[in-house]
Amino acid sequence: MQDEALLEEAPRIRALRDDGDEVLSPERDDTAESKETPPASEASAFRDQPRSDELKVVSHLQHLGKLSAADLGRAKHLAQDAGDFLLPMLVRLGLVSERDMADAMAEVLQLPLVIAAAFPEEPVREDLFTLRFLKDARVLPIADQEAEIEVAFANPIDDFVLTAVAMAADKPVKAAVALPTEIESAIERLYEKVEEAPEEAEADFGDFDEEDIEHLKDLASEAPVIRMVNQLIQRAVESRASDIHIEPFADELTVRYRVDGILKEVDAPPVRSTAAVISRVKIMAKLNIAERRLPQDGRIPIRIQGKELDLRVSTVPTMFGESVVMRLLDKESVRFDLDALGFDGTPRKRLQGILEQPYGILLVTGPTGSGKSTTLYTALSRLNTESRKIITVEDPVEYQLPGINQIQVKSAIGMTFAGALRAIVRQDPDIIMVGEMRDLETARIAVQSALTGHVVLSTLHTNDAASGVTRLLDMGVEDYLLTSTINGILAQRLVRRLCPHCRESYRAVPELAARFAHISGVEDSVDLHRAVGCEACNGTGYRGRLVITEVLLMSETIRRAVLAHATATDIRTIAVEEGMETMYQDGLRKALDGRTTIEDVLRVAEVD
Repeated sequence: MQDEALLEEAPRIRALRDDGDEVLSPERDDTAESKETPPASEASAFRDQPRSDELKVVSHLQHLGKLSAADLGRAKHLAQDAGDFLLPMLVRLGLVSERDMADAMAEVLQLPLVIAAAFPEEPVREDLFTLRFLKDARVLPIADQEAEIEVAFANPIDDFVLTAVAMAADKPVKAAVALPTEIESAIERLYEKVEEAPEEAEADFGDFDEEDIEHLKDLASEAPVIRMVNQLIQRAVESRASDIHIEPFADELTVRYRVDGILKEVDAPPVRSTAAVISRVKIMAKLNIAERRLPQDGRIPIRIQGKELDLRVSTVPTMFGESVVMRLLDKESVRFDLDALGFDGTPRKRLQGILEQPYGILLVTGPTGSGKSTTLYTALSRLNTESRKIITVEDPVEYQLPGINQIQVKSAIGMTFAGALRAIVRQDPDIIMVGEMRDLETARIAVQSALTGHVVLSTLHTNDAASGVTRLLDMGVEDYLLTSTINGILAQRLVRRLCPHCRESYRAVPELAARFAHISGVEDSVDLHRAVGCEACNGTGYRGRLVITEVLLMSETIRRAVLAHATATDIRTIAVEEGMETMYQDGLRKALDGRTTIEDVLRVAEVD
């Protein structure tokens, strides 16, 4: 191929400065024919030791605190063994994020940094480069002008790629830096439709019997499949996604990310790669790829962009294959802090009062994905002192907390919530956390533990705080035991946090303003905020989430109502009369503060 021959020739190039940008052009030499062509081995020899430009970028990263000496030593060793450049190796190992690396190269090399929004809408000079070259070299032509061609490089330090581009264009190259994943996405969008795949390409993934497990395992271990799965995970991290949904259908493979609680469809691998992609995820999670009839659960510890991540993997069989969901848990960035979660005002004071009790039960209720576990971890962090012994029973253990004994439930060998609870009460604990009260046996042991002087924290699946009492009664727990042990029930939901960079203020209409009268004291003049969208929040208008909550305290009046078998509605009415701020009211207060929108509060909370 033309561009591969150019890579092998690698003639000398000279760098020119033009308005502060790097311009590269091939140097013409009449005596070139008399010079020998550098051997192909020169490329690998060239990469054996880091170049001065690479060392400058590395030094800049270390100065910014983005790279440790230990991580640098490991990357150098692997780069030398592989005959590869040092900088891409740092990104590949997850020691430095793509964004930090691109910023550092642009700063040190004095090159412009091009974002995806500035990429062209149509292919630029598709006649010059093959799709394979663009993908392998990770370069993207941005603009072709009469005097020069502007090209974005993932690694502008690679002289061989720069030379090939300059010779193919036969004009100076104006170099720029861009993120590798953004370049790859643009190449797929712009050029894959240009170059037709050979007829046998469909057979790479599709023409085999899925019952041939060994073939499937080999296919899932090939570089293209590994790269596709890694890109799915990396892009999810860059999008701040909490979950990755991989769903096979009859004629397509769908991939969706849950960002700030909302699912959004993204570019997916081709449908012919469905079996290979799902098998790759199962291999990473150490699941049985031969079992496709039963649900399976696993986890993948992984390091991406310098972050330690833990992926919880769940598979279930569907009509067209296995549906896979991966939950991303960022161990380093999670903050177990009431302020960071959004607890304030009356709910915070009530929660702190419950945590100060010497014994009794605190229940946290809400649907799946409402942040119940994070709230419990935050409570444990506040209670975790040298004088207290804390034991948790969880399924699964999501975050590891120093100084706390955490037990993983393993139902397959008989280690259930109830079985673990019976054992740990003999371990002399002060505080016990039960991941979830799933059955009567677990609930009764938790109640007995609270009666014997322990603080018990647990979760329950109900819609509001008052329903937590009736749920336990329905499970079979005696009413007199509940009134003696429960200190409080906290119900919560998560709403999206408005992006502080682009949120926009507006005057609410009188009908809407009337809802805020009890907070603002004014019925017809309320200023709220709406989502706009900017680069910082990927155009969504939201960045992160915060909690809206209600905290029910077990007062004497509510105890009498429970013993009288009052309904959840009656209990809720009493709690509001005694000063409980409902989730809806908490949401209105946070919308009035400009932290979220009234639309998002109405999306998750029931109007009082």
